[in-house]
Amino acid sequence: MPPPEAPAPLLVTDALVVTQDPQRRVVRADVRVDAGRFSHVGPRAPREGATVVDGHGFALVPGFVNSHGHVAMTPLRGIADDRDLAGFLETLFAVDAHRTEADVEAGARAGIAEMLLGGTTSFLDLYYFEDAVARAAEGLGIRGFLGWAVLDPELTTQRGRPLDNAAGFLDRWTGHPRISPVVAPQGVYVCGRETWLGARALAERHRTFCHFHLSETRREVHEHVAKTGRRPADWLAEIGFLAPGMVAAHAVWLTGQEIDRLARAGVGIAHCASSNLKLASGGVAPIVELRAAGARVGLGTDSVASNNSLSMLREMHLAGLAQKNHRWDAAALPAQTLLDLATIEGAAVLGRSGDLGSIEVGKQADFSLVRLDHPTLVPARPEAIVSHLAYAASDEAIDSVYVRGEPVVRHRTLVRGDWGAIREGAERAAETLWAARPPPPDPTR
Repeated sequence: MPPPEAPAPLLVTDALVVTQDPQRRVVRADVRVDAGRFSHVGPRAPREGATVVDGHGFALVPGFVNSHGHVAMTPLRGIADDRDLAGFLETLFAVDAHRTEADVEAGARAGIAEMLLGGTTSFLDLYYFEDAVARAAEGLGIRGFLGWAVLDPELTTQRGRPLDNAAGFLDRWTGHPRISPVVAPQGVYVCGRETWLGARALAERHRTFCHFHLSETRREVHEHVAKTGRRPADWLAEIGFLAPGMVAAHAVWLTGQEIDRLARAGVGIAHCASSNLKLASGGVAPIVELRAAGARVGLGTDSVASNNSLSMLREMHLAGLAQKNHRWDAAALPAQTLLDLATIEGAAVLGRSGDLGSIEVGKQADFSLVRLDHPTLVPARPEAIVSHLAYAASDEAIDSVYVRGEPVVRHRTLVRGDWGAIREGAERAAETLWAARPPPPDPTR
């Protein structure tokens, strides 16, 4: 695949830069971008040949990394509310059987638009018809790490063998400048040993990674123990599946031994606080213990059917509050750590901390401009900006968003897509899908 055309040089002057560099500096600086990468972060950047943006009224923040989701499910927002995971999945599986590639693309475009308007510039996805998701991501300009869902052939609604479908997807998209295809075994409840090891082998052949759900609920764990005699993470380690660079979503119900095994294996964790809270997964994911053991941890929104938002600002806020309250410790997951999870640590989970997640010379220029005059950013003090982002800021404070130094949102408007048309496409998809849902439970019983 030929390299993309280099973006034009860009200079943002006099912004409050939340660098997320190793020192976590917050500085007033000029930021210059050349060939899609940061070339200057500091005072008095050269202006020659660059488009100049006055950054004085803005915080310049690294683009957020959403480390787990199902973006094409946007037309299903609200379709299975107020149910536990088993009831939620019953509805979702019934509706999934009616999905088409066209409505997956329509849903993905709506979800990607929502993420971009909220400052997310990279996301890790798990679904099927991922070519449709890739086209949506490519069109709107976001950076997509897209996992084709793999499960046992007798349990799928996909046409053909899921591993073969995933292999074809990897063949078609490997080498794309913004789309990174991955392999996504769904979970232990629909994947047997052969499927797990086949997914790992496929990922290794294509030099990518596996993304999967893990120990989201007690029921999942107990049923797997009844079937195999082993807890899910222990079993995956013992069959030889776990490997460096893999990403496990949820990881709520883990023992100390499983935490150590995941960390030693180099498996990253996508923590989905809002989804876990809404689906009443119970307990609180052991994020503090996972990080102490050396595991990389990022934040994920999961889908809008279980969250019901794709806002990473909201995800930071809830992730912090849940841990603090659960541990009776106001210092658990402080503001700086929450911002780390949404940026530089999220990039590390994806194996991309070398070129994503912070404002440093040489890295990809993925960032947002956040209005310092927005009510949720007052007082706009350098020493408070990280706290504001973690605990207070609204998505509406995000004015403009850039990927590779190219604007994808400018003044709260999508640059590469028309929201009216995107919304209409998602609404049309919802008509068919909502008609296919099974009757909801009687709330009076």
